[in-house]
Amino acid sequence: MKFILGKKIGMTQVFNQDGRVVPVTLIEAGPCFVLQIKTKEKDGYSAVQIGFEEIKEKRIKKSQKGKAFRYLKEFPKNDLKINDEINVSLFNPGEVVKVTGISKGKGFQGVVKRHGFAGMPASHGTKHTERAPGSIGSAFPERVVKGRKMAGRMGNDRIVVQGLKIADIDKENNLIAIKGAIPGRKGTLLEIVVTKEIKAVKEEKEEKLMADLEKQEADAQKKKAGKKEIKDSP
Repeated sequence: MKFILGKKIGMTQVFNQDGRVVPVTLIEAGPCFVLQIKTKEKDGYSAVQIGFEEIKEKRIKKSQKGKAFRYLKEFPKNDLKINDEINVSLFNPGEVVKVTGISKGKGFQGVVKRHGFAGMPASHGTKHTERAPGSIGSAFPERVVKGRKMAGRMGNDRIVVQGLKIADIDKENNLIAIKGAIPGRKGTLLEIVVTKEIKAVKEEKEEKLMADLEKQEADAQKKKAGKKEIKDSP
């Protein structure tokens, strides 16, 4: 299992091998360092704690002594050791990743923006209620039912996006280009976990190609058999 922490830079576009434009999100990933190995015997669970974005010594608080990193995150235990470095060189273009981040906060919003309500008709007679939520309850149970879609705080939620592919990697500048959109504003901390390594991706492509070829061959044989029946018929 491969993982790394990074910061969202923004979106851009790159050209793939076929010359097509691919929208990608640029992420400044790593380098991260293993700070602690947690074990079941000592901590009750197994995990690896890594640090990202080193803090200057003059900015370190007393409570942070010995942990001079701005961000600390834990991942399932791996074969890593303390002080091991995790950088973008571990990743490969084509691998499938899962990205977790905090979405943009949009403050207090109404039901039209927050839940996609259509609102009231904009025809003659509607006054000051075009974006009103409408009825929110009934005579019984004389309270607002839990889970009712109403106005409230929108965004600033932990979002997990799966099935994203790595489009390109810049090892010199610690950059990863991931195909598609990723939650958060510029500078959002992101957790990147590989769910399907390049070997598995290649095997999946080969299996799909073989299945397509077998299907094409079966279809061709069916057409050939159909033509033969037509010729043999009186």
